[in-house]
Amino acid sequence: MPEIVVVAGARPNFVKVAPLLRRLRARPGVAARLVHTGQHYDDALSRGFFEDLRIPPPDVNLEVGSGTHGAQTAECLRRFEEFLLGSRPDAVVVVGDVNSTLAAALAAAKLGVRVAHVEAGLRSFDRTMPEELNRRLTDALADLLFVTEESGRRNLLLEGVAEERIHLVGNVMIDTLDEMRAAFARSDALERLGLRPRGFGVVTLHRPSNVDDRVTLDGVLEALSAIARDGLPLIWPVHPRTRARLEGRALPQGLRAVEPLGYLDFMRLLSEASLALTDSGGVQEEALVLGVPCVTLRENTERPVTIEMGGNALAGSDPARIQAAARKARSGGTGTIRRPPLWDGRAAERIVDVLVPEARV
Repeated sequence: MPEIVVVAGARPNFVKVAPLLRRLRARPGVAARLVHTGQHYDDALSRGFFEDLRIPPPDVNLEVGSGTHGAQTAECLRRFEEFLLGSRPDAVVVVGDVNSTLAAALAAAKLGVRVAHVEAGLRSFDRTMPEELNRRLTDALADLLFVTEESGRRNLLLEGVAEERIHLVGNVMIDTLDEMRAAFARSDALERLGLRPRGFGVVTLHRPSNVDDRVTLDGVLEALSAIARDGLPLIWPVHPRTRARLEGRALPQGLRAVEPLGYLDFMRLLSEASLALTDSGGVQEEALVLGVPCVTLRENTERPVTIEMGGNALAGSDPARIQAAARKARSGGTGTIRRPPLWDGRAAERIVDVLVPEARV
């Protein structure tokens, strides 16, 4: 019986592994185990995501915790290697681009265990982003590269990856979104926050390039305040990292900070918003499929399909550009928003068919 180990380390990973685990565990003749590295170590938030997404408790929790990039990656590498030495699975599946992704891929590759990377090939071409380095190095280690969009396939081919190792399968985050639509539609998040559908915008902001430099952060907040004063109240579930940067500061008028939300509450919020303003890659994708116009507060995106499909615009951190992009998005200036090819809720099924073809039924 082939044993597949799926690795998750941070909250965005949980959204991606949920449909994969369900498909693997439903496949006869396959043993699937979940290893949680503990990179996102807030128990309440992690537990909430597991409950929202109906993920069984992890088989193993490495409890790596926080630290610098180097320390966190090294500790995850050390602990995951110890796990593999006592397990020896047939394949290790890593998702996304966090430190856990790279560490688990490196540990597995050095021990001769087959590595599969879900969400491979995405490139911002910005090497100042830690995620970009994690993505590139993980792809270099992977035996199987599962791609969400055509740009990822092209990038990997240009980097010399053999075509037979690349599989365009769609987006497992959208598998989860489609599976959970009825559940997040029942969330009372809007009622609790006193919001009316389409009467607000949603903000997420956590990238170091936006929140670590005070001048940049001030400019972004200025732009968000102007958008709010223009008639669109903005709700901001504040990432813990960002909250530390806001300590002792008053938020501009019209920008309302709230505690981080679970998956179902956040998706209800996003699905009912009239605009998303974000520096998150995942939110760009979710907004696209929900038909919510998105303004990305970065100079680049590793998900160009969100722009190609009419749902996203890059605005950087310049206040004037952000305000102009928001006005255009709210007026329908980005055009008709469309779903990308293969974002049909069946990405996990395609991945499992490649991973364990001998176990197909």
